[in-house]
Amino acid sequence: MRKLIYSMQVSLDGYIEDIRHSLEWHVIDREAITLINRQQAEVGAYLWGRRMYENMAAYWPVHGSDPGIPDFIREYADIFLEIPKVVFSNTLEKVDWNSRLVRGDAVAEVVRLKAQPGKMLAAGGAGLAADLIRHDLVDEYQLFIAPVILGGGTPYFPQGHPPLGLSLVETRAFASGVVLLRYTRRREEPAG
Repeated sequence: MRKLIYSMQVSLDGYIEDIRHSLEWHVIDREAITLINRQQAEVGAYLWGRRMYENMAAYWPVHGSDPGIPDFIREYADIFLEIPKVVFSNTLEKVDWNSRLVRGDAVAEVVRLKAQPGKMLAAGGAGLAADLIRHDLVDEYQLFIAPVILGGGTPYFPQGHPPLGLSLVETRAFASGVVLLRYTRRREEPAG
């Protein structure tokens, strides 16, 4: 069974974007991006909702080839653009750049994808992640906590879900003040 991770940069008070849906506050950290670049080798597909897809598609295909971007960002773009994307939306008509559009039941499709052999799946964006968390499909949470308090916005975790037991498997502080917290889902062993 494939592992599903949910990894995002998050403010200290728990938001992945501010109240204007902006990411301008994100800390671009060479060390963190270099770590993420190494992790990309284990990703078989990105799973996104409409808004995450539109945000990423508006930026990376153009900026990935910008000669002025730092080498570690270019490396990220090169790796990132090659990885297949699965986009869940009932409103988009089509998707581009190595993406496949899925309409209908996202949870059923993710259950199907997890059951297939292959590299891990990486969920991005709060809407899709909220559904996956509510259905207990996320195996690992990676929070790259930025040294900023936003005071509101889109939360990393959805409200109103039952408690989920987690185990801390890694912490790492970067010179920029970003801190990685990595947790795996603690699952109860079946009785027997």
